[in-house]
Amino acid sequence: MASSSLQVSVVSADREVFSGEATMVVAKTVEGEIGILPGHEPMLAILAGGEVRVTGVDGVKVTASAEGGFLSVENNNVSIVASAAELIG
Repeated sequence: MASSSLQVSVVSADREVFSGEATMVVAKTVEGEIGILPGHEPMLAILAGGEVRVTGVDGVKVTASAEGGFLSVENNNVSIVASAAELIG
C-alpha cells in the first residue's frame, strides 16, 4: 500500500530551504512542469529555473524559487538540489 505523503527536501548550494511532509510537489524541469504525488515512480530530472510548489499535509502551500540543479524521487522521498533556491513570499 502506498504512503499518503511525501518527504520533501529543497536545498541550495549553501543551505536547506525547506524540509517536511507533503501531499504534492510541482516543479519545472527542462522537459516541462511535473507533479509528484505519493507513490510516484522513481525518477531523476534536471530542473529548469522556476517555482517549486509544495502542498503540505496540513494544506499549507510553500513556494520556492529554484535555479538549476536536479529533482530526485524515490520511495516517497523528493529531493530537490538547486544551485540557488529561496522561499517566495
